[in-house]
Amino acid sequence: MPMAATQPPVAPGHPGHAGRPDTRSRHAVIALPDAAEPTPALGEDLLTLGRRIRHFRTARSLTLDQLGAQVGVTSSQLSLIENGHREPRISLLQTIATALGVGVPDLLTAEPPSRRAALEIALERAQRSPVYASLGLPTVRASRTLPTEALEALVGLHTELARRTDAAIATPEEARRATTALRRWMRERDNYLPEIEAAAEQTLRTGGYTSGALTHRSVARMAEHLGFTLIHVEDLPHSTRTVTDLANGRIYLPPASIPGGHGLRSLALQAIAHRVLGHERPRSYADFLRQRIEINYFAAACLLPRSTAVTFLSDAKKSRDLAVEDFRDAFGVTHETAAQRMTNLLTEHLGIRLHFLRVGDDGALYKGYENDGIAFPADGTGAIEGQLVCRQWPARQAFMRRDRTTEYHQYTDTPAGTFWDSTQTGTSSGGGFSISVGVPFASAKWFRGRETQMRTRSACPDPSCCRAPDTSLTERWEPNAWPSAAVHAHVLAPLPSGTFPGVDEAEVYAFLDKHAGP
Repeated sequence: MPMAATQPPVAPGHPGHAGRPDTRSRHAVIALPDAAEPTPALGEDLLTLGRRIRHFRTARSLTLDQLGAQVGVTSSQLSLIENGHREPRISLLQTIATALGVGVPDLLTAEPPSRRAALEIALERAQRSPVYASLGLPTVRASRTLPTEALEALVGLHTELARRTDAAIATPEEARRATTALRRWMRERDNYLPEIEAAAEQTLRTGGYTSGALTHRSVARMAEHLGFTLIHVEDLPHSTRTVTDLANGRIYLPPASIPGGHGLRSLALQAIAHRVLGHERPRSYADFLRQRIEINYFAAACLLPRSTAVTFLSDAKKSRDLAVEDFRDAFGVTHETAAQRMTNLLTEHLGIRLHFLRVGDDGALYKGYENDGIAFPADGTGAIEGQLVCRQWPARQAFMRRDRTTEYHQYTDTPAGTFWDSTQTGTSSGGGFSISVGVPFASAKWFRGRETQMRTRSACPDPSCCRAPDTSLTERWEPNAWPSAAVHAHVLAPLPSGTFPGVDEAEVYAFLDKHAGP
């Protein structure tokens, strides 16, 4: 959803015009996707490509072995390509096209080659969905002997299942779809936004930052360069974290109750980010979420600056001693901020793919990012928020430890492969939570804690893994149990209204009027 690159200019004569520096951004705002049109997964495109290759192969009466011999690959590799499980190299694709007597564009077009192929693709996609996987039912192979009428019926049933699933989550649908689209968009870019990195580095220079942890004084100087003063107040509106007075050049923050704390630096940087990145008033909930992602990214890029952070992480990798806790302590930030910052930098600069989770002590997934192939639990729309994480994952196993003062390390065998994780637990006003950073087995060699002997096996989303109760207990208690569920209000609540969702504008305007003076 493209956004204007700057704030609207302040009109002459406006109270905020005279004597205040121009706070409009010199950096283009990142164009994130419209939530209504999420980017399709790569596997979906590969399915169509594979079916087109199969269509042209069978039309020429070639077996997998015959075509494989012509293009120089085994029949098993060719079968993986035709079934959408492997992406062929461009050179191999050109060779296949030549062998089949067609052009590469004929293979790459998004249109299925026939009605039958379209049904097969639709069935394959449906059976790969988290909703179907959660049912624990077998996969139906669309073989040549499966009647077309049966395919029609199966696809129709899946379509109705998806419709009913969507209807069940219609209340928070806009927010969940927007969040999912943004998460997918970030994953495609390995969670790395170079434009915001550059904006953060330029802003840091104005605050006099050189190395180490970012000081409150540097943050204040960054604000001053933009024409703002940081002011701590006791009566900040309850529905806000900060309030910016554009007319008088003030950013209001909560009291400095913890001197030197990370929280106030982060809040101030997020308020500054709106100005640096040229945000306008959000026009939709998706726009609001995009801005939240951008300001959080900017704040983290200031607290853990790219140049010094990459140097720190690279040195740790060389020593095979990467650890979230060291990264956290070196820059004086929270464990969660350090973990999330790793997702920005490890793939782009160190070539390590990874995943990140924040999980509540009830097992619910609150935040998640992955580009390493691990399969997060998800609903029918692809949303992961509020979904229960497997009990065998370290994000939940860590809560079972008596000593939670140090990071917990574990290997987990999953249907998607073996992963190593480092998990730290904590407590907030909302209850206990865990923060996990993990990598595929082959990349564990770069991290401290790789020698751990802790290892579990997860079969999720198979219900028999950790969700299906014991058969004997089910027989005894199913007719006699009636539990009252603890509902995740953030998942089921309707979207907050207003220009800035969830903000009490009447309270904010009264607050600004009070502090602006006569």
